Amino acid sequence: MKIALVGYGKMGHMLRETAESFGHSVVATIDTVAPDASVKVSAGDYNAVAEAVKASGAEGVIEFSHPSAVMGNIQALLSLKLPVVVGTTGWKDKESEVAGLAAKTGGTVMRSANFSIGVNVFYKIVEEASKLINNFDEYDVAVWEMHHNQKADSPSGTALEVARRVMLGNTKKTEMVIDAFHQKPESNQLHVSSTRCGRVPGTHTVFFDSPADTIELTHTARSRQGFASGAVHALENLKKFLDNGSLQAGKLYGMDDVFPGMF
Repeated sequence: MKIALVGYGKMGHMLRETAESFGHSVVATIDTVAPDASVKVSAGDYNAVAEAVKASGAEGVIEFSHPSAVMGNIQALLSLKLPVVVGTTGWKDKESEVAGLAAKTGGTVMRSANFSIGVNVFYKIVEEASKLINNFDEYDVAVWEMHHNQKADSPSGTALEVARRVMLGNTKKTEMVIDAFHQKPESNQLHVSSTRCGRVPGTHTVFFDSPADTIELTHTARSRQGFASGAVHALENLKKFLDNGSLQAGKLYGMDDVFPGMF
């Protein structure tokens, strides 16, 4: 497949290496500042992004840019009617808007808070554990995550998805709190806390705590390789399913759609 990469930072470079190792051709790398990007565009010039992708002859796009640019990129790319995989986080509250844009333009977007296969297995483990703990009132629960000091959003999209899975299993937690507490938390509040330090690729922990013991479930990423591999596989499947009619253009999809039955 001919792939265009929108965003060519550390993640974009790993995406290129991964895509090429899978036998794909990266026909464009588009960025606002990366000195080795094949196409440099001005910040906010989303039409230039779309034109660069179109000129490259790409058959699919992977977008890993910045939360401040992701909505503009998505809107511009949808008009090309190519399969677009988006790894940039920080726009979960705009999903309904993106779904509407996809339906209007006939473009297709697939998103995930985290493309790592291990993280998506972790989601399921957390949800099932939360269902078990829900039977015992003495256990409280909290979510913590840590990332490198260059990450632009907090909490991470992965942490928010982990928290959502906790709340699916635990009916006692009905409110997610991502800010610092300045008072005693209410029993229905699920605290999601974040730390930014050094070069940590990503660590996510769920704590189930009782007077007698603590259960900790942790996923630790060693590098960005898991994210890159998952994103490239996601684009492969998205294009395949669009081509064979298993999925329809003009929609917003998630991991369950492109990896059916796995998560």
